[in-house]
Amino acid sequence: MTDSSKRPLAVFDLDNTLADTAHRQHFLESRPRDWDAFFAAAPQDPPLAEGVALAVESVGACEVVYLTGRPERCRRDTLDWLAAHGLPEGRVYMRSNADRRPARFTKLQILRRLARDREVRVLVDDDELVCDDAERAGFTVVRARWAAESAALEEAQEREGRT
Repeated sequence: MTDSSKRPLAVFDLDNTLADTAHRQHFLESRPRDWDAFFAAAPQDPPLAEGVALAVESVGACEVVYLTGRPERCRRDTLDWLAAHGLPEGRVYMRSNADRRPARFTKLQILRRLARDREVRVLVDDDELVCDDAERAGFTVVRARWAAESAALEEAQEREGRT
């Protein structure tokens, strides 16, 4: 049962939805993948104008929250990045450092938890599998297709549960 006195939620992914990860993709193309370097480079991500505009626009009707596959150890850098790029303040949901499940499982679990007492108005995410599962579960989805696709990132999200 949702609490109608609370504003609905607009849920935004970070990587390749709000933050352009193209400059750090090369860390995922080698074997073994260099996850430490991949996440260490995140503070230099340029913002993606389409995603940022949608997040800023969403504040009018919704509370903005962030749902990322980034590990908890990246929280400080993530919060600093959001603030530096003028994104709305909001809760940030991250995976635990040891969680290696695919993003579609971790994100859907959190979306369902959020929906227990709030309306989730929209999920904005670039991961097609996350979007497919969220739609099947009844959530409204905006597919963030404004960043360059990365096969390495897609594999990491699905097979390695890293982002």
